[in-house]
Amino acid sequence: MKNIFILFTCLSLFLFSCSKKEKEPWTQEPPTNNSNTSNLVFKFHFDSTLARLDNFGNPATIPAGNAAQSPKFHGMSAHYIEFAQDSTTQLGAGEIIYHAPETTAGGSNATDFDQAVIKGEGETFYSIPLSQVAAGTYKWMRVSLTYQNYDIRFLESGNHYTGRLASFVGFNTYISNYTIDTQTILVYANKLQGYWGFETQGLTFEGQAPGTTVPNPISGTSPIPPGSCVVTGAFATPLTITGNETQDVTVYVNVSTNNSFEWKDANGDGFYEPNGTPADTLVDMGLRGLFPTYQ
Repeated sequence: MKNIFILFTCLSLFLFSCSKKEKEPWTQEPPTNNSNTSNLVFKFHFDSTLARLDNFGNPATIPAGNAAQSPKFHGMSAHYIEFAQDSTTQLGAGEIIYHAPETTAGGSNATDFDQAVIKGEGETFYSIPLSQVAAGTYKWMRVSLTYQNYDIRFLESGNHYTGRLASFVGFNTYISNYTIDTQTILVYANKLQGYWGFETQGLTFEGQAPGTTVPNPISGTSPIPPGSCVVTGAFATPLTITGNETQDVTVYVNVSTNNSFEWKDANGDGFYEPNGTPADTLVDMGLRGLFPTYQ
């Protein structure tokens, strides 16, 4: 295992994932929930069977010479949730449901990881009384993802291993410290989109990736800022909020993990070998689509 990880220091070409203590993300006093209140509830669902999309929302195959795998997700966090009435609704002009705290503790404005809420499969990420959501019919949903935590498989000297990735995909994130799996990394600084920490066999590595895929099927009419991770997806049936609901409405933030971890496969064997001869190099680690549903 000694030289397993010599090349992980040059993994700065791509990686991501992690878990940590959860804290409430309110930028205002949290709404009071009681038995007489109907809520809008958001839950994450990670699905490797959903379509694999490119930045423009088109189906994306794995290019010749590359290989990919669908990671095993443990948790995710988001910074922003917005409903858009149609494909021409500009970012920020729709119904902003959620906006997590930001800070200048690291210099420039950044999301505050210390206050991030990280949730796993099927867990409630956020809830707000429906009475606080503007009535209307919404065709699109935008979610600014900021953090991912998942396992990847890799091959070293003929042996198969699993490692844990903590990836920060927001536009800019202030991090005091974070725990990848069992190991804690001290940062106390801002990190731009693409910063990652990796842990395997008790060893840790850090790096900076240049970017990530962010599918936006309406990029032609409603673009997102470069460097952000605002993933956009359409409701199969538009979501109508009246404000008079008597039951909770649960929105499932279904994200495609379909071969979302992609690399240049140097020897064509289909296994990720960051320390191979020649070495595989990461190409992409972005989520491959947002497909929101509700009930």
